Amino acid sequence: MFRGRAERKVAAAGYDPARLPPGQYLTEKWPVLHAGGVPSYPAELAGWDFEVSGEVESPLRLTWEELEALPKVTVTQDIHCVTRWSRFDATFTGVPWGELAERVRPLQSAHYAIAHAEAGYTANVPLSALEAEGALVATHADGEPLTPEHGWPLRLVVPGKYFWKSAKWLRGIALLSTDAPGFWERYGYHNDADPWEEQRYAF
Repeated sequence: MFRGRAERKVAAAGYDPARLPPGQYLTEKWPVLHAGGVPSYPAELAGWDFEVSGEVESPLRLTWEELEALPKVTVTQDIHCVTRWSRFDATFTGVPWGELAERVRPLQSAHYAIAHAEAGYTANVPLSALEAEGALVATHADGEPLTPEHGWPLRLVVPGKYFWKSAKWLRGIALLSTDAPGFWERYGYHNDADPWEEQRYAF
């Protein structure tokens, strides 16, 4: 019954109901959900940096100005939250993973990535998820700089996963030879987080 109502709402909004994963409902809003408070930063992001480390030939540390100078792309994709809302055609602008990979040169031993964000938050994905089309470190959403509640100044965007994998307030990405559970995975969330398989929880 829930699925039928959700699909009818999608169709009434002019979208193909096949875009809605099982157990989700469509919203035009962008709900705000996160663990802990919203971090604050010094003026002009003085002292802020972003690091790519781990199983790479050349670890990289960038200031905000250096990150902003890298080539950017804009992608449009549907996003899906484990709390069951979906938002279609969300647009993000940022640095694609390929630009960072070109600079750090991942080793053959690099198979996984863990995103490190403020307050000790982490999110883990296979390296292939960062190599997928549409994956980037985003500075803008829907044509505007990210708001503080949605991860300003930088957040990860990982297509095809529940949105908790797209860590807000991103400060670094470490490439690993073996997987390591992230923040929510340690609390029982599913390691793979595929919305089409409803991989919400590990049990």
